[in-house]
This record gives sequence, C-alpha cells and structure tokens, in this order.
Amino acid sequence: MGNYLGAIRKFVDLQARFEALYCIVDLHAITVPQDPAALADQTREVAAAYLAAGIDPEQAVIFNQSAVPEHTELNWLLTCVARMGWLNRMTQFKDKAGKDKERASVGLFVYPILMASDILVYRATHVPVGEDQKQHLELARDIAAKINGDFDAEHFFPLPEPLIQGPGARIMSLRDGTQKMSKSDPSDLSRIGMMDTPDELVRKIKKAKTDPEPLPETVEGLEGRPEAKNLVGIFGALSGQTHEEVLATYGGQGFGHFKPALADLAVATLAPISSEMIRLKQNPDHIDAVLRAGAERARSIAAPVVQETKKLFGFLT
Repeated sequence: MGNYLGAIRKFVDLQARFEALYCIVDLHAITVPQDPAALADQTREVAAAYLAAGIDPEQAVIFNQSAVPEHTELNWLLTCVARMGWLNRMTQFKDKAGKDKERASVGLFVYPILMASDILVYRATHVPVGEDQKQHLELARDIAAKINGDFDAEHFFPLPEPLIQGPGARIMSLRDGTQKMSKSDPSDLSRIGMMDTPDELVRKIKKAKTDPEPLPETVEGLEGRPEAKNLVGIFGALSGQTHEEVLATYGGQGFGHFKPALADLAVATLAPISSEMIRLKQNPDHIDAVLRAGAERARSIAAPVVQETKKLFGFLT
C-alpha cells in the first residue's frame, strides 16, 4: 500500500499530463540476492499493479528495465563521469549496507548512477520520487550538469526536477510508525499488500499499533505520536484529504472508532485493485506482451539518446 499511495496512484494522474514512462527496475533489484523465479514473478506483479491501478499501456509506457539495454549502456558512460565523492555522500547505501559494507555488492554502491541512467536515457524533465530518493535525483542532476559542461553542450541533458506531491508520500509500518512500510519487514502485519483480501485488510488495520490516547483535534497534537500520525496519513492519502481535514472529522475520537472507518475506506479503495491484480496475474502472457510492447516504445526513445551521447564522448558510431 505504501508503494501504491506514495507512487502508483500518482503515476495514474501523471500519465494524463506528461509523456510518461514507467520502468519496473529489475536491474536494481539484483543489487541484493534474488531468487530468479521470484524476480520474474515480482516483475509481473508490479506490472499487474500498474495496470490494475489504472495506468493505460496505450497512453503511458510500461516496461521492465532489463529489456531496454540502453539503460546499462548509458550507465557506463555516466559511471565514468560521476565522482567517488558524490557516491560516498549517498545515505541510502549506508542505510542498506549497514555495518558490513565491505561485503555489499558493488552494484548496491553504484546503483544511483544506474538510476541516473534510467532518467537521462529518456532526457526526462520530471521524476516522481519519494523523499528518500531526492538525493539520488540530485546525483542525476549533477551528472547531467557535468556532461553538459565538460562537452560544452549546455542543453544536451535537461536537469530533471522531482515531483513530490500530495499526501501519502511516505507511508510507515503498521507496527512501528518510525519505520517506512516495507516488503522486507519480517512481520506481515507491518504492511498492507496490494493483493491482500478485504478480510486481511481489516485484520491488519485492527492490529495496527496505536497509543491509548484519542486522536488529537489539531495536527500539532500528532507530534510525538508516530503511529497515530501514520494512520491519519494513510486515511488522508486514501481519501485525498489533508491531516487537518481528517482530524476535523475524527479528532477527539478513540482508535476503536477510527480504525473501523479506516478499514472500510481501505477495503473500498484497494479491494477492486487487488481483485484486478489477481485476474491479471492469472494471464502472464498478457502481462509479458504489455511489457514487450512497452520496451519497444522505450527503446525507440532511448536508442537515439545513447547514440548521441556516444558521439558526444567521441566514440565512432
């Protein structure tokens, strides 16, 4: 649900306003060990989520990253432009590698450069990202600016801007309001899955961690109450309301009243998507066809950019 509220639902809105490309980043996935069969299944599941949520493959481009080799070809050129000091400042690597960074894959360290390639290979102008990815977008801007300057090509690559808008940009764990909702959390009760049944949705929200106090009547009253703030944020993201608007209705009420209302809203919003995802996953050939068609469209945009970049660098093409 965190991915849906923080990203996918916004993708649906953006496809009507921009020439939109939505990339399922299976190359990024292998920076940590993956079971090959599971990776293929998860790639299709993400594609099914995009389709079920309302992304139209005729309007937007949906593809898996590994099917467009221009991403990795441009990645090497960008790797030779990026600087070690830039990468050493990336906090995401420090968070993911932990204390045992010497055993982390090189891919995990340099994956922000591949992310820059994902963006610049389409000369993207705007990128919908979460707060935790803004630093990586800054790296893409730095790389683009250095190429433009080094080769005296001021407008060769645009400097992409982040799109971070509306509620639901950061959904936290249902078991710990200080931690982001994540698939990697060992507790299934910490997250709401896109394919959870209505009964599972209700059960998880009912068991979500809270404190004994009623909801405050002002946003300021949520400070120091991470679980309460998270549930109010989820309600707001599902309903399209601000925290203030949610508290105007439920402020002063206990969680015994608020949680059932949140569960009803979650079921009404997510259950139709879950049902459509299940239907789509039963037809993997259709999903694969959508991804192949999307990859062809993506390559038609990316290939000329890579050729122009190689020419800029001095390669014979």
